[in-house]
Order: sequence, then structure tokens, then C-alpha cells
Amino acid sequence: MIRRMILRSALFLPASNARAIAKARTLDSDAVILDLEDAVAPEAKATAREAAAAAVREGGFGKRMLIVRTNGLDTAWAAADLAALASIRPAAVLIPKVNDVATLERARAALGPDVALWAMIETCRGILSLPALAAAARGLGLTALVAGTNDLAKDMRLPAPPAPEALLPLRVQIVVAARAAGLIALDGVCNALDAPERLVAECAEGRRLGFDGKTLIHPNQIGLANQGFGPSEAEIARAQRIVSAFADPAQAALGAIRLDGQMVERLHLAEAERILALTRTSAG
Repeated sequence: MIRRMILRSALFLPASNARAIAKARTLDSDAVILDLEDAVAPEAKATAREAAAAAVREGGFGKRMLIVRTNGLDTAWAAADLAALASIRPAAVLIPKVNDVATLERARAALGPDVALWAMIETCRGILSLPALAAAARGLGLTALVAGTNDLAKDMRLPAPPAPEALLPLRVQIVVAARAAGLIALDGVCNALDAPERLVAECAEGRRLGFDGKTLIHPNQIGLANQGFGPSEAEIARAQRIVSAFADPAQAALGAIRLDGQMVERLHLAEAERILALTRTSAG
């Protein structure tokens, strides 16, 4: 059984940066991803791996979910990454450039059975493998799909900056695969650090597409992501009305009721209960 949780914001930070790791223990992100891949120079890979392992052992991240992203499994650093993480068991290990089920099978064999896997979907092959990845998720202990939009745009040879409409249908496919397997779905990063209005727009779009949250590259993005992927006051109020309406003894046995001039069914009740549970988790 996959444990559902609130994951509005997942902050990437280089595992080689001790100050960033210390600061991450105080930030309001729902997850912290210690990166051994893109954010770490080749000459710093070993040091970053040791620092990530030390951070997992030391803990102190509170409610924040602590993830470690390895180097790609075809690189010279991957075997050492997986060996180190197998013994310390972070909340999950994020595997980059997952092209197929075989990629995750290799990671699972190296990590052992007890560490959850997250998969970054950032190649064309990965997109084409989504149905197979969803089908194999339970057996492999895969619990999240992460959209790697920068690398995906590169793999597609899109001109920079990529047109949003080119990636939109692929991001939807990631959400569909995640929902089919009961997985977390996280949207790609926003590259604009000094344009909060762009981050707000990306969060709003990501939520409309069905993502649970967004991956981030700077602490100043956390608040807007949490706000963008959290339910609005209007959504909370409507959810409360739906739950209260179905709790009315006169309507408790009905499959559909009239509320605010609309037909509301039990599927809407389930969604209302999910929103209220999300609100309680966030507040707690």
C-alpha cells in the first residue's frame, strides 16, 4: 500500500552544499531532494555522496520527506551512489532518466527491497514507457513520477525556451500514469528565479493538469508552490458544504443530491473529503 501524503513542494539542492542542507531543515518545503546529479560537479561527486549519506543518518528534517537523487545509472558514479543509499535508507531514491522498467529493476536490485523508488521521466523513451512503468510500479516499490521538463525538452530538440504546448500533453501522460498506479506526480521545475508571476502561473497550470506538487530549485519558490498546490479557501468551503450535505440524515443514503444549484454525486464527496484531509495534513 502506497502511503498518501501532501507533497506540494519538493526542493532540489546540491548534496555538496553543507549550508544548503542545514538550511533545508528549517524550510517549509514538503520534501527535500539531495541531488548527486546535475547540481554537483564531477570532481565533487564523492564528497556529495558522503554528505548526502551523513544528512540522511543525522536526520532533523522533521515532517519534510528526504529524498536523494542519484546519478544516471549509466554513469560511472551510479554504482557507488546506490551502494551508499542501500545502507542508509532515505525516504526514497530518485532515479534520473528512467527510460524503461529495466532501469528501475537495476536500481531495485542494487538498493534492496526496503527503499522507495521515485522515477524522473525526462526522456522520450521514458514517456513511451509510462504504461509499462505504471504496471510495474507496485512490484518495484515505485511511489512517484517526477517530470523532468528541462531534459525532456532537450531530448525532443525543442528550441529554447520550449513552447509550453509542446510539453503539456507529455506532462498529462505523466499524471495519467501516476494516477493509474496510485503514485505521486510532481511537475517540472520553474527556471525563472526572479519572476514569481511565472512560478504562480506554472503552479496553477500544474494543478489544473492534476499534479500533486512541483519540484523547485530555490528556497524562495517554496511559499508560492505551497500556495499554488494547496486548496483555496473557496475549494475548502465548498468541500465542507458537500461533506455536510451528505452527512444530513435525510440525504446520507442518496447517491446524488442537489447543492448550490448543481447535481453533486458521491464521487464529488470523495474529492471533497480528499481536499479536507489535505488541508488537515497541511495544517498539522
